[in-house]
Amino acid sequence: MNKKDNQLAIQVQDLHKNYGEVYAVQGVSFDVRTGEIFSLLGPNGAGKTTTISMVSCLLAPTRGDVRVMGHSVKDDPMAVKAAIGVVPQEIALYEDLSARENLTFWGKMVGLRGGALKQRVDEVLDIIGLGERQKGRVGKFSGGMKRRLNIGIALLHKPQVLILDEPTVGIDPQSRRNILDSVKDLNQQSTTVLYTTHYMEEAQELSNHVAIMDHGKIIAHGTHEELVKIVGEMDRITLTINAESAKVIERWQAAEGVQQVTAEDGTVELLVDDSNLVLPHLFETATHAGVRITSVDIQEPNLETVFLHLTGRALRD
Repeated sequence: MNKKDNQLAIQVQDLHKNYGEVYAVQGVSFDVRTGEIFSLLGPNGAGKTTTISMVSCLLAPTRGDVRVMGHSVKDDPMAVKAAIGVVPQEIALYEDLSARENLTFWGKMVGLRGGALKQRVDEVLDIIGLGERQKGRVGKFSGGMKRRLNIGIALLHKPQVLILDEPTVGIDPQSRRNILDSVKDLNQQSTTVLYTTHYMEEAQELSNHVAIMDHGKIIAHGTHEELVKIVGEMDRITLTINAESAKVIERWQAAEGVQQVTAEDGTVELLVDDSNLVLPHLFETATHAGVRITSVDIQEPNLETVFLHLTGRALRD
């Protein structure tokens, strides 16, 4: 490897995965620098999980390759597995065992024994904040506690790269906050993180670099600042109305300063040059069409604005 490659923890090179005529991942390429948090951001079904399943040797690529810490997933999968810790989207725990028993079991699976195993289990319980609940049966844990234990299992062998697939789905806000803080703490301790999410605010808060995925492809990538520049200074206006959007959407699309309009279920999203100039016209047009605007939300450009601009639909879809 050259000097530049030594600074890369993950190199994804023209990655493809298809199942017959179904193309789950199509030509995905990106680099993750050593010591950074890199997020794959996209809606459900975008290809994020398939991509990281190939990165973590759970799926074989149809075409292309991935190198993790210099090792190819095709040529040296055992070295890749030794370098990574994987937190799957589905919780993988023995619910009849305690937190400590789960960690001890998985610690033995990665080759830890005796005093070294006990010490590492103690360290991981402290990292994930479950020391006081270590003897509790996992089946009685909350969803957030199970997620944290899942992360702990991935940390047992002190991986250089931590891969997390949608780790905050379906948990309460406090647990979500704990997990996000834990990810940042681990990163500050030199752990490289590859993180997938469909929550724009998570990618925005955590990431040094973000790749936006849709339909199996990366449609944009860069820092938050670089991605937001794609839409320039446009504002995003979200309106709810009390009638069918068809009554006003064509008129709003034609209004000066409106760049893009999408509508679904009584909610209309607009990308506009200047919300202060456009809003009065939107209200005037709605009044003439007999439509009432029931709520207005205005946001400066963010990653969801970028996704809306590139795909014509909101990230939540």
